[in-house]
Amino acid sequence: MGATLILSSPLKMNLPSNIAFIGLKNFQTPKVHISYPHIINSITQRSSTQFSFKIYGQKEPHELVEDLRVPTQWLDPSKAIQESEWLRVTLHKWLDDEYCPEDTNIEISKVAANSYYRSLVEGETDIGDILLKMASELESISYQDSFHGAFSSANAAVNLIIQRIGQL
Repeated sequence: MGATLILSSPLKMNLPSNIAFIGLKNFQTPKVHISYPHIINSITQRSSTQFSFKIYGQKEPHELVEDLRVPTQWLDPSKAIQESEWLRVTLHKWLDDEYCPEDTNIEISKVAANSYYRSLVEGETDIGDILLKMASELESISYQDSFHGAFSSANAAVNLIIQRIGQL
């Protein structure tokens, strides 16, 4: 819940409802009364009319991006074959359940699993790179009589992989 306070023309700010300004002199950093001071980490004056507030626990934009990687133990060829076979079976079932059973689902699952296996044995752990490679390889399939496409199939496969990683 926030409130907009107009301090003095042309100064206007959007603030959480539990913050109120006491005074402002010559565009200096304002004195602030905070009802719940434990929520404010810092106040920064960006210009003579702009201030930014950092709330405790609020993440910086670069902290919001999660670096998704497969576990390094999956790079071992014996584990890579297990994981790719898991993907083949799971993706095939997911495609059949999500849309309808069709022959293309079998081909999609095979191509996605083979691409995933090759990515793992080549040492690729970045999910984004695995996704792009898989989507590229899935473009070799004809989707003319299918509900799917290369990118939607690759996204579904990678989503299943991410769910599996989350279960570790």
